[in-house]
Amino acid sequence: MDREQAWRVIDNERQQLADLLDTLTDEEWAHPSLCEGWTVRDVAAHVISSPQVTVGSLAVALLRARGDFDRCMRDVARRSAARPTGEIVADYRRLAGSRRRPPGTSVLDPLLDVLVHTQDIVVPLGRRHPMPVAAARACADHVWTRSFPFEARRKLRGFRLTATDVRWAVGEGPAVTGPIGAIVLLLTGRPAGLAQLDGEGAAELAARVGDAA
Repeated sequence: MDREQAWRVIDNERQQLADLLDTLTDEEWAHPSLCEGWTVRDVAAHVISSPQVTVGSLAVALLRARGDFDRCMRDVARRSAARPTGEIVADYRRLAGSRRRPPGTSVLDPLLDVLVHTQDIVVPLGRRHPMPVAAARACADHVWTRSFPFEARRKLRGFRLTATDVRWAVGEGPAVTGPIGAIVLLLTGRPAGLAQLDGEGAAELAARVGDAA
């Protein structure tokens, strides 16, 4: 997937997420997401913060969080989420087509962000929005080949992960198979992906993930 293809997917996925957000009730906005301690509102605000982050704002946020990256992301999301619902959705419309991304990131980072965080929203709400397969494969490669922040290679060592809907496989060991979207959830630390996985290693992997939770 080249750079422009990735941006087209980002644009489309943000638009579809905005359309979904427009339909949510107040109770759904306040519903817990797949991200522990984050509501749907927090996640929605976080996704569209990506084209708005600057070097200065990131430095200030990290300073406030005393260098803790996860705390920094949570605090920024919650400050943005404190705004009215209409303002959050309006940001998606206003920033449609933006090619800005956080400092120090590649286009695959906002792509991964919108694909995974859309699942963080739709899964607990009982909605369904399959990840685009080619984009999910690119994101799976991206997460697997770098250690920060998910450490997928270390955490999933000892298993052979194979997608069933696209050509993608990594690792050595007992087989774990399933849709690439479910594998991306697994790679990014979301146990929700386990329900769609199969193979001789699936039960052992599920036990490991459960022990680590």
